Amino acid sequence: MTDNNSIIRLTAAETAAKIASGELTAVEVTEAHLARIEAVDEKVHAFLHVDREGALAQARAVDEKRERGEKLGPLAGVPLALKDIFTTEGVPTTVGSKMLEGWIPPYDATLTKRLKAADVVILGKTNMDEFAMGSSTENSAYGPTGNPWDLTKIPGGSGGGSSAALAAHMAPLAIGTDTGGSIRQPAAVTGTVGVKPTYGAVSRYGMVAFSSSLDQGGPCARTVLDAALLHEVIAGHDPLDSTSIDAPVPPVVEAARNGSVQGMRVGVVKQFRGEGYQAGVIQRFDESVEVLKELGAEIVELDCPSFDLALSAYYLIAPSECSSNLARFDGLRYGLRVGDDGTHSAEEVTSLTREAGFGPEVKRRIMLGTYALSSGYYDAYYGSAQKVRTLIKRDFDKAFEQVDVIVSPTTPTTAFAIGERADDPMAMYLADLCTIPTNLAGNAAMSLPCGLAPEDNLPVGLQIIAPVMKDDRLYKVGAAVEAAFVEKWGHPLLEEAPSL
Repeated sequence: MTDNNSIIRLTAAETAAKIASGELTAVEVTEAHLARIEAVDEKVHAFLHVDREGALAQARAVDEKRERGEKLGPLAGVPLALKDIFTTEGVPTTVGSKMLEGWIPPYDATLTKRLKAADVVILGKTNMDEFAMGSSTENSAYGPTGNPWDLTKIPGGSGGGSSAALAAHMAPLAIGTDTGGSIRQPAAVTGTVGVKPTYGAVSRYGMVAFSSSLDQGGPCARTVLDAALLHEVIAGHDPLDSTSIDAPVPPVVEAARNGSVQGMRVGVVKQFRGEGYQAGVIQRFDESVEVLKELGAEIVELDCPSFDLALSAYYLIAPSECSSNLARFDGLRYGLRVGDDGTHSAEEVTSLTREAGFGPEVKRRIMLGTYALSSGYYDAYYGSAQKVRTLIKRDFDKAFEQVDVIVSPTTPTTAFAIGERADDPMAMYLADLCTIPTNLAGNAAMSLPCGLAPEDNLPVGLQIIAPVMKDDRLYKVGAAVEAAFVEKWGHPLLEEAPSL
């Protein structure tokens, strides 16, 4: 009999191996994580909905499979926290908004189906910035999530619930979505691993849309190998998603098991440092570059001038697409409906519903996007932003002619205090300075922990960026760097959990 404290500190790979061998049952593992959620989530607020009965039913099914002698998949019985942006049949999906409060989807997202088919145990749905719009999870209609390293700090956004669940040992695996950095930025500030796969590598069917040309689901975990195992489960072509890439999934697990940077060319972009970057973040990044050199990589300096325009382009493209996508929330078809008492017209019901259902950041972005798309301004704003997007893609193409991967800090600073940037949207948007170019270009990127900043003892993330459909390079480099970091400093999350 293994105690709960030991179970929740296992990696996903270790957990799956113990379940497959019969050393642990899937029910034991699930109950240990449910007990942890019950013990600490009142402080953290990572979950919006815990599906206790559903999770235990999934776990029992895994145990019955093993008893029948059926072969179990690489993650069978491993618990997972699912960002509340993916539809789950019979389980609430709110997208962190009052607009969908209490909505029970009648179908599963493709990603949800793939998790269930792989016998991954879904514990529940995690908190997020409303409609994935934010960098701190303070924009959730259901209240902010705390960072388990320091509950007065943000856990990143928009997927702060998923990253906090990992850091607090409430789940060994999680799912996030990344529109401008919402997997990688939370991973960085919570000391976890987060991957934005190549755009189109993971199906968006059943994922509530924010910005359709940028949104991408991806794996979150505490180790590079765990992220690779989850990546393999959720990726692959889906005919239900017109943007899905019809190509084999890159060999991400093999790359994670055989990490090496020997002989690789690693690019360092000069635009990813300077004013606004915390000293401790730059210090840990420079140390990471030295580690890469020690491991046999060649470091190449890169100049990508259009990256300086990425933030401006993103905050025109994303709001424009959001204003189009969120038009479907009209109070007439599903979700919240306000003013339908026989005295209001359909237009008034829609207006009243949107006023009550959308939060301030969502309204801000809808207004920005509608303005940018309006007659007379389209070419000046949205059209110009798309031209910049092309320039950014060309800068990446040029860079990848010279290097195999690019590295940078994931975020310019460590986790900031809850409320610190609430009244300053521009300061909030700067949290995504290093992550946005990758979303605009559609290529793949990972964040993994590279130590703690000396001035505040909070986690710092190292970002690795790879070309389109070369996601395996992220894991090859990430696994090598992770092993070197663990040897030098230990793994802060596996050996010493943040105090809760």
